Amino acid sequence: MSTFGIRKISGRVGAVVTGVDLGAELPAEVFRQLHAAFLKYKVLVFRGQDITDADQLAFAGRFGPLTQRHPLMRTAEDNPQVIPVDGEEQRANHWHSDISFTATPSLGTSLRSVVLPPYGGDTLVANAEAGYRALPAELRDVADRLWAVHTNHAEQPRLGTERGDEVRRAFLAKRYEAAHPVVRVHPESGEPCLFLGGFAQRLVGMTLRESRPIIDVLQSYVRRPEHVIRWSWQLGDVLIFDNRCTQHYAVDDYDDHKRVLHRVSITGDVPVGLDGKTSYVLQEER
Repeated sequence: MSTFGIRKISGRVGAVVTGVDLGAELPAEVFRQLHAAFLKYKVLVFRGQDITDADQLAFAGRFGPLTQRHPLMRTAEDNPQVIPVDGEEQRANHWHSDISFTATPSLGTSLRSVVLPPYGGDTLVANAEAGYRALPAELRDVADRLWAVHTNHAEQPRLGTERGDEVRRAFLAKRYEAAHPVVRVHPESGEPCLFLGGFAQRLVGMTLRESRPIIDVLQSYVRRPEHVIRWSWQLGDVLIFDNRCTQHYAVDDYDDHKRVLHRVSITGDVPVGLDGKTSYVLQEER
């Protein structure tokens, strides 16, 4: 393993970490530096990791309590905290922040490559904090006052296969809706960011038709190429990104080849807006 280091890999988001074995116990000082880098760069990438689900869970669990089970997605048979993200079942080729349709969206997500296609299948991650900073002052003033309704019944892609349709039906079997501030204050850094993504269906107090153009304009600032990292997977790669201030997109360009990542989620807190008001549940089926 090379010498420990954290190397920035783009102007707005992302860093590669070297000299760390995620299968071993991380010293407190090393984790302190990793946590600081996580807040600064939003996405950390680790190459050449030969680890198990248990190792991945232990590492992610250093950042906060792990999510016990996803409310809608299939989990691993031997561990409900691990989600096998299988391209034969679903392809999340839409910008989103994980489970933002609940009152407590994920703090962060760790992804580990398990099976990779011969080409394609990259993961994009966008810095929504940079998107907010890029807004013109006049548009920022508008965004600061908006709230959005996030639901799992928005932008759930269709795979067009029997297995994919079955997974999609399971994802939509229950309806979740939560209202979040469009501008969320990061609970650790204190920085504001645009908290939207594909699950943000409409704006509070507006119709779908009225909401869509405004959401699309704000989203365009998050998705600017300058604010996005595109990661090309290799076996042994592990990513962890901050869901509170990023959005991600799984590129569906690997045809019928198999692609499997193991996903572990860290439980988040209730988002808070610039005015101190907190997110709230609109609908949650049990």
